[in-house]
Formats: sequence, structure tokens, C-alpha cells
Amino acid sequence: MSSIHALTMPKWGLSMTEGKVAGWLVEEGVEVNPGLELVEIETEKILSTLEAPLSGILRRQVARIDDVVPVGGLLGVIVDSSVPDAQIDLFIVDFQAHFVSEETQPETPGPLPEVVVVQGRSLRYLKRGKDGEAAVLIHGFGGDLNSWLFNHDDLSQARVVYALDLPGHGGSSKQVGSGTLSEFVKVLEQFMDAVGLSKVHLAGHSLGGAVALEFALVHPERSRSLLLIASAGLGPEIDSEFIDGFITANRRKEIKPPLEKLFADSRLVGRQLIEDILKYKRLDGVELALRTVAGQFCPGGRQAVVLRDRLSQLSIPVMVIWGADDRILPVSHAQGLPESVRTEIFPATGHMVQMEAATKVNRMIQSFWDSTP
Repeated sequence: MSSIHALTMPKWGLSMTEGKVAGWLVEEGVEVNPGLELVEIETEKILSTLEAPLSGILRRQVARIDDVVPVGGLLGVIVDSSVPDAQIDLFIVDFQAHFVSEETQPETPGPLPEVVVVQGRSLRYLKRGKDGEAAVLIHGFGGDLNSWLFNHDDLSQARVVYALDLPGHGGSSKQVGSGTLSEFVKVLEQFMDAVGLSKVHLAGHSLGGAVALEFALVHPERSRSLLLIASAGLGPEIDSEFIDGFITANRRKEIKPPLEKLFADSRLVGRQLIEDILKYKRLDGVELALRTVAGQFCPGGRQAVVLRDRLSQLSIPVMVIWGADDRILPVSHAQGLPESVRTEIFPATGHMVQMEAATKVNRMIQSFWDSTP
């Protein structure tokens, strides 16, 4: 019997229970291959695309535009060869008859963020995975562990992956001390000690990339590999208007333009993402923390710490990923790096490339980590 595959609503993030079909990108009857974008899904936080998980023919678009579908619900049907319509109809009827939404299933506790206290500072983190080597994900300026919303689960299939909130960010203490790169490196070392991590794969986005790079330079014995995504510290240029706008914005209409700069497609900035950022910025100590960090990293609108020339000192595998349309840190920072550095530039993506091209980025990271000695 020919294979019929259910294309279902994904679960992006711990709190996602449903998504709305914003638009189909492929017509019925079209042959698809893994990685081809099939349908746009709108969640509370962001608009993203679901890619084909396998090769076949998209025979049926079950969910229509503006339909709200629970996680795990049926979006479409992919077959690997010619299948009679009647057989597909039976498959859909059977799926819908036996489908139980996440909300009505018995509650099964999933991973929840935890807090560890180091040197009087609380650090929030989310741990996924149970076995294998450890990896630590470090977000960028103004971000938090939700910066890895579309990556964390996939990356933890074969290893234990921690997403950390840096001081001044997310659910961690808002005391950033001097706010220097050295300060964050020290915090990362203390965090690893506190949760029992001796050696890890380091992955940093933007500001987190500079933190990861400096940590690898200072502690090579604790670093398995280094992944830099749209990383700070590889050149002096930076969009200072984004930094200033993010710090000063306190209302929806003020914060939306800076957030739109993070993506090649500004439609990806959803209502909930804006509300989450504003909620974070209203917390006591956040504005001071952000100003302190920005004052250390990009005084006068230029990056003060450039570690580009020190990449050649690393003996561990290094990979750099960048969005070709990054408006915060120019893609030129990913060019002309040492030959030992693997560089991947994604077209039609911006500063949040790990969100805009999540499936491809996840696949690339997993391959990179798997190939690390």
C-alpha cells in the first residue's frame, strides 16, 4: 500500500497550543522535497513557515487559510506516489476521528525553566534532552531563552541542551555588574559549574556569540565547538539606531520598528512578541541593565570589542551562520574569516536567521555537532 503522511501543526515553544494557517505556499498536486516551505503558520509570538518533512506530493490541503488548528492537528496530506482520492479521504476521516488535541490529553509535565543562583545572582535556564554531550545556547542583546523557540527541541534530540538567560535579560537577575564581555564570560563559567557542565558545545547569537567566542578563547578546555549566529564581535559596524530604539521604546508603536529590523520579513513580528518584549522592558532594572551593556559593547554606535583576528587561535571546530539580509550586524562580518571557519549564509533571512530558517539551521547545527570529534 502506498504511504500517506500527515502534515500536522507543529509545536513551537512550550506555551504553543494552536496555530492559524496564514497561507499555503504550495498548491495541491505539487511535488515537494524536504526543506521546501509549504505553509505559513501564525502563532501568538511569531509568523513562521512549516517545511516539508519528506519527499512526496502534496495531495490535500486539509486546513484552509485562517483556520485555527491545535498542535498535532491535520494541516495537509503528503503521499509518496499516486494514491486514489478515496484512500486519502479515508485517511483524513480516520485521523480526525482518532485525533486528541493537546488540551484534552492527560497533562504530561514538560520541561520548565529552572533557576540557579550563582554569586548572589539568579540565572534562569531551560534544559532539554536527557542524554549525550551538552550544549549551551546564549541569546543576544535584549533577548532571552525564547530566542531559541524554534531550535531548542530539535537540537536536544541527541544531546542535552541548555538555553540560558544572561544577567539583565529574561528571567535572570537584572544586575549586570560592569556589563562587560568578561563579566558575561565569568557568569557563563559559574553557570556551567553550578549545573555540572565540564565541557560543552557553545552556541551564541549576536551578543551571545561574542560571549561564546570569548569563553572559548579563555576556556578552550571547556569548549567542544563554537557556533556563532549573526555574532557580535566580528567587526565594528552595528545598527546603533536599533540598540537605542530598543532601549528607549516603552510603547507598542515605539518598539515595533526596532523589532521589525530583526527579520528580513517584518510580518514575522507578531502581537505577542511585541507584548512579551514590552512586559520585559517594564521590569525594574531592565533599562539600566541594557544601557550598561550597550555602553560597554557599542559606545558611540560602534562595537568596542572585535575578536575577529583571534578566531585563528581556536583549535576547536567553528561554524558561522548569518542571514544575508541582516540589518543589525552586516553579513560582511561573516566574510573573509579564516579557512578553518565553516561559514553558511542564508538568503532572504535577517538577524534572527535561526527563527526565519529554523529547519535548515537546525539541520546544519546538528550535522556540525555530530561531526565534532
